[in-house]
Amino acid sequence: MTELLYLKDCYLKEFEAIVELVEGNRIEPDRTAFYPESGGQPADFGEISCDGKSARVVMVKKEGGRVLHELEKPAEEIGIKQGCTIKASIDWDRRYTFMRYHTACHVLAAVITKEEQGVEITGNQIALDRTRMDFSLENFDKEKIKQYEEEANKEIAKALPVRIEFLEREEAFKIPGLVKLRKLLPESLKVIRVISIEGLDQQACGGTHLKNISEIKGITITGTENKGKSNRRIYFKLKE
Repeated sequence: MTELLYLKDCYLKEFEAIVELVEGNRIEPDRTAFYPESGGQPADFGEISCDGKSARVVMVKKEGGRVLHELEKPAEEIGIKQGCTIKASIDWDRRYTFMRYHTACHVLAAVITKEEQGVEITGNQIALDRTRMDFSLENFDKEKIKQYEEEANKEIAKALPVRIEFLEREEAFKIPGLVKLRKLLPESLKVIRVISIEGLDQQACGGTHLKNISEIKGITITGTENKGKSNRRIYFKLKE
């Protein structure tokens, strides 16, 4: 099973690993800082090198407990084989943009769920140029959209720290809002990764996040859509 380095350190840009499996242009290292596509967050891209030769990483996906890194060319062309040591680097600008968007999603969700009782997040998709979030709202008051944006930016201006915590299952379920996940998370998952924004939000999450929400800089809500009964979509962009 691949060790996921980003779970503890989202700012790790370079690392070394030992290759455990080679399948054409896909490799499985024993450890990685590359985020695999999942949970509405795209995969990290970057570069992997071996003995002075390198290749671009163009996709990263999870398959069971394995994290497979897809290269732009067959691994053997750059001398990668099972048991060899590789050096890897992540496209930081891409990763950091996703970190800003993902943490911004948590801030905006916290603001909306505070204002609208019983609201749940039903989906999200992060991209480099904007992000969308879906909420279970029967009545979509567009007049409140500007209010959500303003409240989110007020929170961002507070420069609240973000902590990564690993809590025992029963301890995690003592957190309001996480107890509803009890039946959704497999019993085999004994330790839960929790992203805590001080005084604002706590969520079980496997994504990459900032150390402080001030790094978001701010958001602008750019549009809304009705996506069927009780499903509303909000689009937003980052401020630069």
